[in-house]
Amino acid sequence: MSRLANRVRAVRDRRRLSLAELAGRIGVSRLTLRAIETGLYAPSLSLAFRLSRALNHPVEDLFAV
Repeated sequence: MSRLANRVRAVRDRRRLSLAELAGRIGVSRLTLRAIETGLYAPSLSLAFRLSRALNHPVEDLFAV
C-alpha cells in the first residue's frame, strides 16, 4: 500500500497549532491526526475538508497521491 503524501504537519506547524489543538478543532483524536500526518491513515473526504477548513488551506494542496 502506498502512502498518501500530505502537507498537514507542515501547514499545522506554520499555523503554530499543536497536534491536540488541531485534533480538537476537527473532532478526531491526536492519534488519528498523527496517523494522517505520517501517512498511515488516509482521511475520508469529509475529514480532509474539515482539515482544510481548520487550517485555512486548500484541500488539494494538503494531499497528493
